[in-house]
Amino acid sequence: MFTFSTIKDYHIALLNGNTTCVSTVNHYLQAIKDSYHLNAFLEVFECEAIDIAKKLDLNRQQGMPLGKLHGVVVALKDVIIYKGHRASAASKILENYISIYNATVVEKLLAQEAIIIGINNCDEFAMGSSNENSAFGNVKNALDTTRVSGGSSGGSAVAVQAGMCMISLGSDTGGSVRQPADFCGIVGLKPTYGRVSRYGLIAYASSFDQIGIFANSVEDAALTLEVIAGEDEFDSTVSSLPVPSYSTLLEQAKDQKFSIAYFKETLDNPALDPEIRDTFYSFIKTLTENGHSVQVVDFEYLEYIVPTYYILTTAEASCNLSRYDGVRFGHQTQHINATLTDVYKATRSIGFGKEVKRRIMLGAFVLSEGYYDAYFTKAQQVRNLLLQKTNTIFEKFDAIISPTVPTVAWKFGEKSNSATEMYLADIYTVYANLVGIPAISLPLFKHSNKMPFGLQIMVSSNKEVILHSLSKNLIKLK
Repeated sequence: MFTFSTIKDYHIALLNGNTTCVSTVNHYLQAIKDSYHLNAFLEVFECEAIDIAKKLDLNRQQGMPLGKLHGVVVALKDVIIYKGHRASAASKILENYISIYNATVVEKLLAQEAIIIGINNCDEFAMGSSNENSAFGNVKNALDTTRVSGGSSGGSAVAVQAGMCMISLGSDTGGSVRQPADFCGIVGLKPTYGRVSRYGLIAYASSFDQIGIFANSVEDAALTLEVIAGEDEFDSTVSSLPVPSYSTLLEQAKDQKFSIAYFKETLDNPALDPEIRDTFYSFIKTLTENGHSVQVVDFEYLEYIVPTYYILTTAEASCNLSRYDGVRFGHQTQHINATLTDVYKATRSIGFGKEVKRRIMLGAFVLSEGYYDAYFTKAQQVRNLLLQKTNTIFEKFDAIISPTVPTVAWKFGEKSNSATEMYLADIYTVYANLVGIPAISLPLFKHSNKMPFGLQIMVSSNKEVILHSLSKNLIKLK
């Protein structure tokens, strides 16, 4: 029976003739069928994946060198463009759209011989924290199907959690990789803003969006980032810094000792589950006993993070989603003798879901005359203050740690009637997006109710090498 541990071990098995890419793909296709009830996939590329696997097996038999992701089975969130395949952003307004080009990350995956097996369900236009906002149904948590998978990249998280692929790519605008990774008990990595090209990523909030990685191990996440990161002429915001050999550097990393900060306000927050708080304090003690320096830092801006995030992201979303009008893209509602304005209204009213419409309207409001300075400008000022504070912290510390989410995965419908309560679940993750720093959620702990919860690590921009090394170090301590 095929079992997967890490990409490195998988490649060893391939080279030793213990498995093939075809048998591996067939294994995952069967796993997807067996876990159909979780609703993690919107589309599966069965014939295509098998054909690619056959070619890779032949190439390997002929002695050709292996790409870094040779035969690695990958799934994509339904906001990452893959030529010739559907790209709906889990929305009725784009239900029948077929992509005419590849996202840069897809080009890089294919160049390193990855096998893309399918498209994952998600919250509509990546807006949500529970994967209850998809036009195509909820994604269920494989550990407890009465609980949410997290959002917005819930399908991508569950695909890895339930063994339906080796790695998956999601998008992280305010925690949409780290939060579902936390809920599903896997690794979720959000790189530095601009470290990975956003070309071919359906936009939610352009100055926040970043493609991220779900994996079973830090090693696999590091290798995948090594493949998809780097310059891109199609994205003016992408970093021109050279991409380190993350996987090699991680293998060479020794048991370093780090200076680590945590915010008093995160642990004193009434929204934090008491059991998660106690576990976090206990782990801080473990860190200090193992030679790390851990200090508390006052962070006076915590209460402003979520409002600032939602003001800015909804403003950007209202602009980005204006293109979906039923004329240029996607679904169009037909009305006899209707004016163009009537078509726009009907199309967007039917095509967009409730949460997307809520955020578009909020964004239009904060950008409107008379409110722009009071909300949008003020939020930009707060964002700048957060960046200054962050830079000051990283002058003294290697990393900041926190819980990833205040609670474990909640039951379906538990927060659906309160948008505010749902938004506050993002209190620990949106900070990294506001200031553009890399962050990772590590699956270290388990609640008394048997659900997993993680630890979030954040480091300074473009310091993913430190992020990976510290992550590997902390996993050894769990």
